[in-house]
Amino acid sequence: MELTILGCYSATPKVNTYPTAQVLNIKNHLFLIDCGEGTQVQLRRYKIKFSRIKHIFISHLHGDHYFGLIGLISTFMLLGRDADLHIYGPKGIKELIMLQLKLGKAWFNYPIIFHELESKESVLIFEDDKVEVHTVPLKHRVYTNGFVFKEKLGERRINISAVQNKKIDMSYYNKIKQGFDVENEEGKMISNKSITFDPDLPKSYAFCSDTQYYPECIPNIKNVTALYHEATFLDEHKHICEKTRHSTAKDAAKIAKKANVGTLILGHYSTRYYKIEKFKTEAEEVFNSVKLAQEGKIFIF
Repeated sequence: MELTILGCYSATPKVNTYPTAQVLNIKNHLFLIDCGEGTQVQLRRYKIKFSRIKHIFISHLHGDHYFGLIGLISTFMLLGRDADLHIYGPKGIKELIMLQLKLGKAWFNYPIIFHELESKESVLIFEDDKVEVHTVPLKHRVYTNGFVFKEKLGERRINISAVQNKKIDMSYYNKIKQGFDVENEEGKMISNKSITFDPDLPKSYAFCSDTQYYPECIPNIKNVTALYHEATFLDEHKHICEKTRHSTAKDAAKIAKKANVGTLILGHYSTRYYKIEKFKTEAEEVFNSVKLAQEGKIFIF
């Protein structure tokens, strides 16, 4: 599981900072999470193939989280895309995008499938044989969801030396990985557990976009491998959180601690701060494993 940060600041872009966007590589899926202004430039900068993006998740309809979407959709058109594009976001996102395309007389030449969200409860929005994605309802000034991405339990791992010792033909390897007992060359049935190791433990990633301190989200992100949580302000500006419905670094750390997550990644910093190291320092007063999101940074879990 690999996370690439394309943008991690709030509101106004600057020369060297970009609003929220990130790419999660999980079980051969490349999921784009939020799409702030400048996202497609960042995708090119970090050599992420546009054609591999088939699912885009938009947390809410504030500009710094989706203003890059129409540009990316338009570029897909210019590149001759023909693969389906799935967009998951708040109710109204289809109207926003379609109106811009209509007024610009720029009709797309590939299927766009909108999955509009309005539930205030956590819901399953994507699932295949390897991954599932659930919403994480948050509390912001507008309807907002985070997302939790979960690997499914994989195949069993073959113990090659044990398989060879028990004289099992290679043609059975797929069945072995699927958990079946198999016959060896002597016609003896061999127990699967004697020739395999348990699968790797599934990993999970939670993305908590703009939100005030909201402990109600904890059951939905409990025990995830890594949690990205907005940390717009430092403690000295905590009073602004009440009006803007954002969080501090310490708020994020409290959520991480109560949810028993593996690693906390902070982001969505206010551009009022010229240095971000203090976010880590303040969060570490509450929770030990803290990392800072930065443009171009890659996290591997």
